[in-house]
Amino acid sequence: MYGAADETESIATIHAALDAGVNLLDTGDFYGSGHNEMLIGRALKGRRDQALLSVKFGALRGPDGSWGGFDARPAAVKNFAAYSLKRLGVDHIDIYRPSRLDPSVPIEETVGAIGDLIDAGYVRYAGLSEVGADTIRRAHAVRPISDLQIEYSIVSRSPEAQIFPVLEELGIGVTAYGVLSRGLLAGSRIGQGDSRAHFPRFRPDNARQNAQLVATLKDLAAAKGLQPAQLAIAWVLAKGRRIIPVMGARTRKQLAESLAALQVKLSAAELARVEEAIPASAVAGTRYDERQMRTLDSEMK
Repeated sequence: MYGAADETESIATIHAALDAGVNLLDTGDFYGSGHNEMLIGRALKGRRDQALLSVKFGALRGPDGSWGGFDARPAAVKNFAAYSLKRLGVDHIDIYRPSRLDPSVPIEETVGAIGDLIDAGYVRYAGLSEVGADTIRRAHAVRPISDLQIEYSIVSRSPEAQIFPVLEELGIGVTAYGVLSRGLLAGSRIGQGDSRAHFPRFRPDNARQNAQLVATLKDLAAAKGLQPAQLAIAWVLAKGRRIIPVMGARTRKQLAESLAALQVKLSAAELARVEEAIPASAVAGTRYDERQMRTLDSEMK
C-alpha cells in the first residue's frame, strides 16, 4: 500500500526485528490479499516461538484491490481464520481481531466466534480494532479482550477522551498504529502507487499546514539529537506502559531508526513541551477520508 517492496529485504527486516527482541508481528489477512501473511509465514519458518502473531480479519477485497466492506459473521470469522492459519503456516494465532466493527453483526456474535476458536486451540487471545467504549464493554462481557488496536499519535489523540479510560478500567492493552501518521511525522514523500495520496492529511490543500507541524517536530527532535520519527515513537512509548507502538518498516535501515526510539526517555516536562508545540487540533485533515471516518465505531460520539 505504501509502494513497491523487496521481498528479500522484507524477510531480512523481520529477521532483524526478531534478533533485536521484537516479539509482536501485526498483520491482516487483507494486506496484499494474503501476501503479507505468506511473507510472515516464510520469515517465521523455524522461528515461530519468537513472535506473537496479531491478525486482523473482516475486510473484503476484490481481485483489483478494491474494498468491498466488512464481514464479521461467526461463519466468516472461522473461515478467515482457517485461511490465515494456512497462509501463515502455523497451528495457532496469538491475537485475533476484527479489523473494524461490522454494523450488521452484533459484536457479541463476532467475539463469541473468536471464543470458539480459542476453545478449539486455534486462537489464544481476543482483540479488537477501531471500536468505541460501548463496543469494548459489550465484547469484554463475552470474552476477555486482551488488546485494542487503534490509531494514536501526537496528531491523532481522540482515544484519550473516552476509550483509554475504559481500557485502563478493564485491564486491556493497546497496540497503537499510525504513530507516525502514516509517515507524515517522518516527512515521508509520496511515490507512485502509494495509497497515502488518498488520505486527507497528504492532500496538497493540507500539505503546507502539516509541513509546519513536521518542521516543529524536527526542531524538537534535533534538540535531543533525534530524528522526528524517533521522537514521535518515543512520545507514544512515554504515554503509558499499556501502549505498544506498531512500527512499520520495509527495510532494515528503517527498522534500526525506529528501534533507536526505545533508548529515548522523555520527562513529563518534555512530553508537555511536545504536546504544546504540536497540538492535535493543529493537524490539517482527518486521519481517513470522510466516508471511512463515518464507518469508524471508535469515532462515534
